[in-house]
Amino acid sequence: MGYGQITFEKSALFLVTGGAGFIGSNLCEVILALGYKVRCLDDFSTGKRENIKSFIEHPNFSLMEGDIRNLDTCVSACENVDYVLHQAAWGSVPRSIEMPLLYEEINIRGTLHMMEAARQKGVKKFVYASSSSVYGDEPNLPKKEGREGRLLSPYALTKRVNEEYGRLYRELYGLDTYGLRYFNVFGQRQDPNGVYAAVIPKFIKQLLNNERPTIHGDGKQSRDFTYIENVIEANLKACQATHDAAGQAFNIAYGGREYLIDIYYELCKALGKNIEPNFGPDRKGDIKHNNADISKAKECLGYDPDYNFARGLALAIRWYRENCS
Repeated sequence: MGYGQITFEKSALFLVTGGAGFIGSNLCEVILALGYKVRCLDDFSTGKRENIKSFIEHPNFSLMEGDIRNLDTCVSACENVDYVLHQAAWGSVPRSIEMPLLYEEINIRGTLHMMEAARQKGVKKFVYASSSSVYGDEPNLPKKEGREGRLLSPYALTKRVNEEYGRLYRELYGLDTYGLRYFNVFGQRQDPNGVYAAVIPKFIKQLLNNERPTIHGDGKQSRDFTYIENVIEANLKACQATHDAAGQAFNIAYGGREYLIDIYYELCKALGKNIEPNFGPDRKGDIKHNNADISKAKECLGYDPDYNFARGLALAIRWYRENCS
């Protein structure tokens, strides 16, 4: 089904924090296309103006530049808002190991500010980005909510704390919060540049430029790579979820399992390249294997992802060919 049949009240106003980022900008674009109003809050520390340029003049779109570390900014951003889709955060496990204090400020304090602002302003639903990193060293596959292990990075810790605040804000204040544990999201507008870039866009760009990518570890690590359209569906369906489902976190993935080395050679084949990768050391804080049980999201949110890995990868390759070559 995807999100094509999802409807809200005609006057609905969505606040997308981090709306100029990869996931946030895709959410903004789809919500506008569905006919609803969007307010984007972003400080452009990681978001990019080019991500919102195609719809910045849209009559239902407004941009608010500001930092979620400022509570007054968050309160202003929530004025007259029906639904908050909180995507603003700093990602990357390795970077969080280098900058734990900054991650605490942005990912924990900033998210708490947004929940408090949403509570004060009577927001109907507060949907926020969590992460599969909260499973830590829990070895069993697939990953299932309620069966988490020892955390392996400051980034993972920030997301676990967000989930606990989400539970408390539902139980103590009645704010309907829904945590979405994203599993390796990929797709259009994901930044391929920099040392902390996600692996799929980085590999695609390097191969297009005839560069030799580096795989950290032996390449036999596995992930549940999740195409952006599935994440959009999850966010919108969470906005229609029941009060009984609030205060919880849900795996958002396709439910597949792909090995990094296999993906690399798939990309080589699709791009017509014959380049052997470099192999580097394992990255600190990384989980070796990660794939999701999505039955809870299906049951509680009506989540039913349309895009498997192969379909999503073909669409991503097409977009990067057109925009990065």
